[in-house]
Amino acid sequence: MSAPFQLRHAKALRIPCVLMRGGTSRGPFFLESDLPAEPAARASVLLAAMGSPHLLQLDGLGGGNSLTSKVAIVSQSSRPDADVDYLFAQVAVDRAHVDLGPNCGNMLAAVGPFAIEAGLVSAVDGETPVRIYNRNTGALVEALVCTPGGIVEYDGATAIDGVAGTAAPVKLSFLRAVGSKTGALLPSGTAREEIDGVPVTLVDYATPMLLLRAVDFGLTGEETPAELDADAALLARLEEIRREAGRRMGLGDVAGRVIPKIGLLSPARRGGSLSSRYFTPDRCHRSHAVTGALCIAAASRIAGSIAQEMLSPSRGSLVTIEHPSGAIQVDLALDGAGQVMRASLVRTARRIFEGNVIVPANAMLALAERNETGGDRSHDHDAPSILYLNGEPGSRRLPA
Repeated sequence: MSAPFQLRHAKALRIPCVLMRGGTSRGPFFLESDLPAEPAARASVLLAAMGSPHLLQLDGLGGGNSLTSKVAIVSQSSRPDADVDYLFAQVAVDRAHVDLGPNCGNMLAAVGPFAIEAGLVSAVDGETPVRIYNRNTGALVEALVCTPGGIVEYDGATAIDGVAGTAAPVKLSFLRAVGSKTGALLPSGTAREEIDGVPVTLVDYATPMLLLRAVDFGLTGEETPAELDADAALLARLEEIRREAGRRMGLGDVAGRVIPKIGLLSPARRGGSLSSRYFTPDRCHRSHAVTGALCIAAASRIAGSIAQEMLSPSRGSLVTIEHPSGAIQVDLALDGAGQVMRASLVRTARRIFEGNVIVPANAMLALAERNETGGDRSHDHDAPSILYLNGEPGSRRLPA
């Protein structure tokens, strides 16, 4: 830790944040200027804020699950094609590890509302477009946020599977998502190959994925996440194949990393296009990741792919992916050659709590000795950081 933190003389750090639900995920949203610019120091702050490592994350904001141990870091963008930059951090629950490699499309649903209410984007009456650059993957996304009277609207009649009740819709359009981490839609150069005798498709749209057929593992594809998580032999087999897939995709040794993700596919049974069990990768998602849905939808248009094999008769541009909590629908825009130009879907978001997260100085000092920062730091450019010292008159600001 650098000297400006002066943690040995501070009781705690008070850091402004907003707890938000985005799609089927939840986590704190920070302005980048309120966090340390140095990656290792920032990782220590996030681990302490979320309460990691601990299976229940009792001492922080995390919910003891990968879906509720996520962080969004937002800043004004200097890019001419974006309004804000979004850096996603997946904070491990059981170990001191912060992964900047993946993106999270569910958390992305709350970036637009957060950016407007943080004053980074001016709202207009009706609907406000927010152009978001994802620093993890280089993807450009447009979020269309409901802003009647120039105010963010969270209440509405839109329901998404995996979330109780209804809310205002947030339409997300992914404008540039091919080759998010590998630079190619098919990183290994083919739509289908075999790993240890198992047919697979390796594809990278919005997130790198390993696609497999459920039947090749003796499964119907209708198993519950709890049933799949309890099958230790299955999880070990999937991880073995995933590691080789990562190598073939040019990602190197992916042991301990969360990409590539895994999609275990089967034919649809409830009127959708196909069915998916999405692994994060060590556990089965209780519903489905947005980026994973986009990737599978794009793969369903690739001749010879596992996804296309599972696809029910085409229903135009819409691909409906059934998952354990219901379904998620992706609208694909294709060019004349059948290539995906844009993928869109609708999510919802909610602002849950706003204030300061209290990060104990002793936790910061302990974590600084052992934290790991995972993922790709190449998108991790410097930004000024400001932390708040607990107990000081007027919440004195400390540059970091």
